Amino acid sequence: MIFHNLPGLWKGMVKTMVGVYFSGTGNTKHCTEKLVHLLDETAQALPIEGEEAVEALSRQDFIILAYPVQYSNVPVIVRDFIKSHGALWKNKKVFCVATMALFSGDGAGCSARLLKKYGAEVVGGLHVLMPDSICDVKLLKRSVEKNRRVIRAADRKIEKCAEEIRQGHYPRNGLHFCDRIAGLIGQRLWFYQKTKKYSDQLKISDACMGCGQCARLCPMGNLTLKDSRASAGSRCTMCYRCISACPAQAITLLGDRVVEQCPYDRYVSGEDICQGIAAGVLQMSDQSIYCGGDRWEEERRSPEAYTGKR
Repeated sequence: MIFHNLPGLWKGMVKTMVGVYFSGTGNTKHCTEKLVHLLDETAQALPIEGEEAVEALSRQDFIILAYPVQYSNVPVIVRDFIKSHGALWKNKKVFCVATMALFSGDGAGCSARLLKKYGAEVVGGLHVLMPDSICDVKLLKRSVEKNRRVIRAADRKIEKCAEEIRQGHYPRNGLHFCDRIAGLIGQRLWFYQKTKKYSDQLKISDACMGCGQCARLCPMGNLTLKDSRASAGSRCTMCYRCISACPAQAITLLGDRVVEQCPYDRYVSGEDICQGIAAGVLQMSDQSIYCGGDRWEEERRSPEAYTGKR
């Protein structure tokens, strides 16, 4: 890979890089793609669910690992990904990115400690505030315009982070001892049981119309169609991908009803999309091109959008 216009220090430290991420509703995907693109226009950002991510890990020296924090902890799917490919992390330089709606303390530090056990060199961490994605809880909900401002602030922070890295200085958000204490006391002690293992609490209401969108999107294969209705297993990683995309709002997890569906695409305006394409961050094939911004609500409520009957 070719690193464009980077100081000698960064060039000397890194030969090849890749971003690997887990993203439920699109927030972390956006942050990873933006940071990777700013550092190397030719580098890839890959979801951890795909086989390409494992292959890329084995070939690259520098890894950006990104995920949303859950109660100041790493999602189970991400912890399992790190553990199941433990040998691949040895001697890799890893920069941890944690996205959150409010606070995490040591969100980046949680994965950093695990990665070090497998021989990785954690060079830094970044915490990025993004729109809340917990669709069935009222807390932290903002207007669309406020969430767009949150995303713009996140983009500025990522741009600043990329510039610091290019100069050889890595942010260390969430990696200090005081951060660990804050994360532990602030959330993890009280909510540890919610993030210790996969959840079996996903609920499907009678509103389900059997479109199969949730089953296609689930990164765990935890949702299946039985008798033209969605059925949930016991391996939910709490990503809220299915809940955010369900056109019937028939799925809940922590709450009893959907308060607001919160995919990243909802907060992307047409102008943002055009700028993303021009910058190379978005491709014309991206889902956000078709269901982002002002068209999101109309598309979400259309069963044809998920059944292919347009």
